[in-house]
Parts: sequence; structure tokens; C-alpha cells
Amino acid sequence: MTFQNNYLFEALDAYPYDLVQTIESLNYALAYNENDPYALCLMGRVYAEQLEQFETAKSYFQKALEIDIYTLYIYPHYIKVLLQNEDYKEAAKLIEFALKIKGIDKGLMWQKKALLYECLKMYENALFCLKKARRFGYNSDFLAFLDREKERIQLHQKDFKPKKRKKVKNK
Repeated sequence: MTFQNNYLFEALDAYPYDLVQTIESLNYALAYNENDPYALCLMGRVYAEQLEQFETAKSYFQKALEIDIYTLYIYPHYIKVLLQNEDYKEAAKLIEFALKIKGIDKGLMWQKKALLYECLKMYENALFCLKKARRFGYNSDFLAFLDREKERIQLHQKDFKPKKRKKVKNK
């Protein structure tokens, strides 16, 4: 265990409840190792989730993945930021890449893909992705989460369907 790890754990423990402690610990962790993918990811989360500075957050996530593309912790957070920032093509590429990584939570990646399709108003594709996600659901909480996601998508789908208009006959 190193000082850098201690500071990273302090930052993870403090986030999101004590942002001052989070930032202080992250700054110390990054001072020890500016290339720590976990610390960079958490800094990206702070910029995205607390400050809504998505471009800055993206740069932290990109740097983290450049250092280690197998830090699986990064992918769900980075994809969320890409979707919030409406970078849909980039999100689609990242999801496809992530689905090929051994050990990644494939259920969560399929759920993110469903969310991408929902953002694009491609509801049938989103529902299909949720079915795929269920295949990788290995706990009840995740399966319940997917059920709620499905309900929301179906509501959007229902609201999005154009209503048929009655034809008016000319006299």
C-alpha cells in the first residue's frame, strides 16, 4: 500500500458526500502519480457529475483510458458523460469496444447501449438491448433496475408514436 493509494481510497470514500476532501485527496494522489487511471476517472466524475463541465471530464476519462484501456471502472462513467454531452457516435464506439473487453460488466454495457438508443429515439433497438442486458444480469437489483428502464422506454415509445389523424371527407 502506498501513500498514493491511501489518498485515492480517501477520495473514493469521500465522494460525493465531501467534495472538499475528495478534491484534496485526489490532488495528493495525482501529485504522487499523475497517470493513475482511477484517480483520473474520479476527477472526470467530479467535473461531470458536480460541475457539469463535460469537455473537461471527457479529457480526464480519455487520459485514463490512454494509460490503461483495461481499467473497467472507467467505461460506465465515461459513457454516461458522452451521452449527457450528446456525443452519440463516440458513445456508440466506446460501448462496442467495451463489449469486447474480457471481464467487463456486459449487462451494464448493454444497458448503456439501450440508453444510447433511447436518446436517439430508437425505442425498439433500446428494448432489444435491454433483453440482451438481462442475459448478463446476475443479481436481483440489476434485474429490477432493467425492469424500470424498460418501463421508462415503453412510456417514451408510447408518447413518441404519432397519432393517426382521421381523414376529413370533402363534400
